[in-house]
Amino acid sequence: MMAFAKNWTLPLAILTGIVAYFVYVNIPWLDSTHEFANKAVAFIQPALIFAMLFLTFLSIGPHDLHLRRWHLWHTLIQVTLFVAIALLLTWIADSPWRIIIESAMLCLLCPTATAAAVVTRKLDGNPADITTYTIIINIAIAVTAPALLPIAHPHEGLTFLPTFVMIISKVFPLLICPLVVSWAVRRWLPGLAEALRRYRDLPFYLWAVSLSLAIAVTVKAIMHSDVPVIYELGIGVVTLLCCLLQFFLGKRIGAMYGEHIEGGQALGQKNTVFIIWLGYSFLSPVTALAGGFYSVWHNIFNSYQLYKKRINK
Repeated sequence: MMAFAKNWTLPLAILTGIVAYFVYVNIPWLDSTHEFANKAVAFIQPALIFAMLFLTFLSIGPHDLHLRRWHLWHTLIQVTLFVAIALLLTWIADSPWRIIIESAMLCLLCPTATAAAVVTRKLDGNPADITTYTIIINIAIAVTAPALLPIAHPHEGLTFLPTFVMIISKVFPLLICPLVVSWAVRRWLPGLAEALRRYRDLPFYLWAVSLSLAIAVTVKAIMHSDVPVIYELGIGVVTLLCCLLQFFLGKRIGAMYGEHIEGGQALGQKNTVFIIWLGYSFLSPVTALAGGFYSVWHNIFNSYQLYKKRINK
């Protein structure tokens, strides 16, 4: 049983999130706890992400962060696609498919998930190189998004500086703070750092718990959505296509430089919480569903990659 759970951690986490949501909402005497549960999840998820990144970054020193050529190609791809779709949206402002196109734009511009380093290590990739790219792409999106979002989706009061500050404050605390704290522990508490590094798989299992919570929240969003089914299906399909395209391009470019695992995770595994927040804050709130769907797709793909790695050993 333990071996099965270890081999199928991500699929079990996804299934657990789905089942847990439906069980929880269908127990009448728990109705009064819904508000508390929402607040608890809002606190627990960032705490889990901080903990798993802190543990992962204990094995990554400042000297391990290097700029790679594929970092530049990946950044160019993401920024170029973002610019292209933003301009397209200005030309088809009244299109009935605007929501679908905006959803695709969110999936393509979204920076790499902070947890990508955890999955990359599990796939025997280099977490330091993907951490470097995560920092680079977050900076790139923080600069380009405030400049282009007002063009793609005009919004009163949406100007560059406040948007830039909002994005930086949203994406950087959970990326930079664990990195700085881990380096401080490496420097001043080396014994503690060495003891924690022994639990090599712990960040991955923390990610599995976080994933279950994220899937439960995704199911809630879909079940409570009043979006017409045709748009839900459209968003689901376009996010799946974006996920497959980005993993494909990322792996192909990464393979050119001997890092197909890192390249694939960097472009394919996304910060889906950021997608949801960006959709609600700056675009059509309906597009927030794109983050939920993408979370399912990229984790199914990660499960497949882990399965392939296991059977090829």
